[in-house]
Amino acid sequence: MNQSAPVNVAVGRASPGALLELLKPITWFPPMWAFLCGWVSVGPDTKMSVWSLLAGIALTGPLVCGASQVVNDWFDRHVDAINEPHRPIPSGKVPGNTGLWFAMIWTLIAQSWAVMLGNWVAAATFIGLLLAWAYSAPPVRLKLNGWWGNGAVALSYEGLAWVTGAAIAVGGELPSTPTLLIALLYSIGAHGIMTLNDFKSVEGDLKLGIRSLPAQLGRARAAKVACAFMLLPQLGVIGLLTNWQLNPSAVTVVLVVGAQLLCMKRLLSDPERFAPWYNASGVSLYVLGMMSAALGLGGWLT
Repeated sequence: MNQSAPVNVAVGRASPGALLELLKPITWFPPMWAFLCGWVSVGPDTKMSVWSLLAGIALTGPLVCGASQVVNDWFDRHVDAINEPHRPIPSGKVPGNTGLWFAMIWTLIAQSWAVMLGNWVAAATFIGLLLAWAYSAPPVRLKLNGWWGNGAVALSYEGLAWVTGAAIAVGGELPSTPTLLIALLYSIGAHGIMTLNDFKSVEGDLKLGIRSLPAQLGRARAAKVACAFMLLPQLGVIGLLTNWQLNPSAVTVVLVVGAQLLCMKRLLSDPERFAPWYNASGVSLYVLGMMSAALGLGGWLT
């Protein structure tokens, strides 16, 4: 990977606005949504107070997801100096080693916050933060290979956030096996979503030696792999919901998957053109199915 591009290392202080930009609030929605799915999946009789609900949303979004974004920006600073020189670190808005210190301090704050919410919440958070550093930081740097990197992000953003919501809802204890299974399946499916996100940077990935799946396989094959990753786990969700006699929820997920299949047909006709469109339409259906499954598990749909 070419990391020879200059990076602004001028001394000085970073403004609060620049630090907030590093946290990338727009990326917080997926883990916060998964957290809410986990909470809903426990049912109406939870041990979650308004405080713990807000604390959990803050944990999964601004803290854990925010930390992962800062870590990624720090270790991508040389790449961003080429592709996105306006980013806070290469532009000098976050000067010197401020970005690294901010990543470490924000990580510690996130983990400390999680400890207050229970042992299982702390454990899920620790794994999520560990994956965040492993994704971006050498020598592991999972993001260099789309198979591993996408799996790490999918597990953190969907599965661990879901488990966190369920664990807080039951007073910090380990969630039920059905909840864990559904969270795992939707995490596997999110691997496909991450693959579609990589379509926007294929040319840069090829130049910099980042083996995202579109770069490895080409857009056409990568789109097929992404669709398989998204589709097969949802079929597993439908099977489990049916087996548990949660039929209203199972039917809802069937309808959602049917709509996704129509979107996938269009995506596969021209992956380069329709990948951004699918990220808006198909992914919205995917997360709707997540909530439908969670409502079924929690007994909200009868």
